[in-house]
Amino acid sequence: MMADNNGVDIKIEKRAKEDRFQAHDYYNIDELLSEDHLLARDAVRTWVKQEVSPIIESYAEQAKCPMHLYKGLAEIGAYGPSLPVEYGGGGMDEMAYGVIMQELERGDSGIRSMASVQGSLVMYPIFKFGSEEQKKKYLPKLGSGEFIGCFGLTEPDHGSNPGGMVTNIKDDGDAYILNGAKMWITNSPVADIAVVWAKDEEGKIRGMIVEKDMPGFSAPEIHGKWSLRASITGELVFEDVRVPKANVFPNVKGLKGPLSCLSKARYGIAWGAIGAAMDCYDSALRYSLEREQFGKPIGQFQLTQKKLAEMITEITKAQLLVWRLGSLANQGKATPAQISMAKRNNVNMALEIAREARQIHGGMGITNEYPVMRHMMNLETVLTYEGTHDIHLLITGMDVTGLNAFK
Repeated sequence: MMADNNGVDIKIEKRAKEDRFQAHDYYNIDELLSEDHLLARDAVRTWVKQEVSPIIESYAEQAKCPMHLYKGLAEIGAYGPSLPVEYGGGGMDEMAYGVIMQELERGDSGIRSMASVQGSLVMYPIFKFGSEEQKKKYLPKLGSGEFIGCFGLTEPDHGSNPGGMVTNIKDDGDAYILNGAKMWITNSPVADIAVVWAKDEEGKIRGMIVEKDMPGFSAPEIHGKWSLRASITGELVFEDVRVPKANVFPNVKGLKGPLSCLSKARYGIAWGAIGAAMDCYDSALRYSLEREQFGKPIGQFQLTQKKLAEMITEITKAQLLVWRLGSLANQGKATPAQISMAKRNNVNMALEIAREARQIHGGMGITNEYPVMRHMMNLETVLTYEGTHDIHLLITGMDVTGLNAFK
């Protein structure tokens, strides 16, 4: 028995079958990675097999967040892998960050979300835009998992158009008075701090750190999700919350602040989605060799081979896409539009592979005996969060034409 988010005992069963996942690298892309990248990836892969795979189906089925994994993610260096060590990060490069996200999402998209929100949407903006005092106060505790963070940008009526936000701050001497609400916030019900974006009295978007015990701040959980069921999601509600001016980011104003954070997170998603796709492909390939119909393995039939061949082709293309994107990111040359292309392509690819894998598994594909249906449901959310499938298409369209379809 383990306790859920509210301290209530729930029954968590370990899956009878061991995690037999084998990585698939059709184009020998591992040869393009450094020894440090491979060591980081293999360490996370081992952790996922030992700590995530045996319990994730039970947690997802019961719509509970495996809270104990927050500390485990810190121990394997999943929070801010590419941030400096002195600020609680891992001191690695963007390629290492990518392969870590890939392995976490191979386990579950919700587990990757726990890590990418903490690193890319909370630690990164504090590091990039925060004061030295803010960095020293919050980053080490976030990196160690002592603090859990969340990121408040999306509002009930402003998702794809964050510039239309109505959450606002008003000057009150040595503090600002914060009012408004945010929606669909990963980690919010259990977060110790929230990085929140709001408009000041001049209409400029400002970022700030809001602590959970500040009067007027609440974070109710969202229930009834059919996707990302092992990830805890909620709202952020601000009713005359007094935020000290010392908690406001001094080094950024405008949408470029939150959008740069989203680019960092979207980069991780582009890698992560490949992990989910690989897990579905690996399960489908193994099942096709073991399941027999008409006197032979279903993997011997032409249509099954077509599905499998197309799956590994698309995975390989996506692997090459993020490898090049990672190379550009390490040079500081990856553009937001390039990141959008990779996020859109790779998540859609993973979702299509999950659907094809479900067909190969037949009826067994809808059960929690296999990971495919859980990945498929998760990817339905990944397809539209941190920029919807269609919005990322228009970002690419604007980049190649120079014409803005948003106005």
